[in-house]
Amino acid sequence: MPLSTVKPELYSQQLTSKAERIARQFSEFEPPELQLFDSPPLNFRVRAEFKIWHEGDDSFYAMFNREEPKKPVRVDTFPIGSKLINSLMSNLMSEVRDNPLLRQKLFQVEFLTTLSGESLITMIYHKALNNDWQSAAQSVQSKLNTQIIGRSKKQRMILSKDYVTETLLVNGRQYHYQQIENSFTQPNAEVNQKMLSWALSNSATLGGDLVELYCGNGNFTAVLAANFNNVLATEISKTSVRSAHYNFEMNGIENIQVARMSAEDFSSALAGEREFRRLKDINLSSYEFSTVLVDPPRAGLDAATTQLISRFDNILYISCNPDTLHQNILELNPSHRIESFAIFDQFPYTDHVECGIMLKKRKGIK
Repeated sequence: MPLSTVKPELYSQQLTSKAERIARQFSEFEPPELQLFDSPPLNFRVRAEFKIWHEGDDSFYAMFNREEPKKPVRVDTFPIGSKLINSLMSNLMSEVRDNPLLRQKLFQVEFLTTLSGESLITMIYHKALNNDWQSAAQSVQSKLNTQIIGRSKKQRMILSKDYVTETLLVNGRQYHYQQIENSFTQPNAEVNQKMLSWALSNSATLGGDLVELYCGNGNFTAVLAANFNNVLATEISKTSVRSAHYNFEMNGIENIQVARMSAEDFSSALAGEREFRRLKDINLSSYEFSTVLVDPPRAGLDAATTQLISRFDNILYISCNPDTLHQNILELNPSHRIESFAIFDQFPYTDHVECGIMLKKRKGIK
């Protein structure tokens, strides 16, 4: 996203245009009135990454336009980044410029920050990192009050820890999340809180048991567990599964089980088509599933998973791609109607939009 498009004075107008576009795209399904959840117009991104460009004695953060992919655009301030990211950017670059050990062959820096004030910086190099680099980086880590990780080919040097702990406030309750370096986390934490609140409110009266596909580090799982007797969540990433378990324990949540498997394999298991060793300690027949939550990647749901979720009375669908969402809703529309529809502006000043849809099974459909 070119930073020249960041114009806070036009934010409300741009968001209205997004809402109108989404309302038109889904009008054939006759949904209820679209709920709109906005973002802070500035300082909303809690994670960011930049290339590092070196010219003579100078080094600076750089981004690239698609039109001129080889021409660096200097970035000294990042208005959509959190205030903590902007502070760290300036202070880190001062240290890099003054220290050849930190500067030489540094080609990328990634920042991960939280609403709770924690931060982690990953510095990525085209060279092997040695004890001298580690000593210099530890000095910077202490000076900037952050966590630093060094990366190079086949090397990952963790100076103290490889995660931050985020604290989100949802309907008056605090939830704590371990967020691990180089793993997916929501980029807009303020909007994430609104997404979680929306999902919690829309599932408040459903009861029964919940199954969640693509649970990640348990972002939604931890919050929604309060509305259900039991929750079974699936996730394919080992790192995310470990983090999810850690987060549930940290929040004192005991009614969740996690199966490390793909949504496709879980669909097959739930349909009774195959048995999986990863489910040997989970008795699927003991659950009384009434609701399914899906938060798929941009490609949306495959045909088998769409068929699977159509069996549930209630479907909570979080989507980062309105086009694949529309296609999936087209397939679900014969059996389900849209009960609630919302957009969450995770990415201001872009065409991207996150959607949330609550579907209920139509009367007379088994």
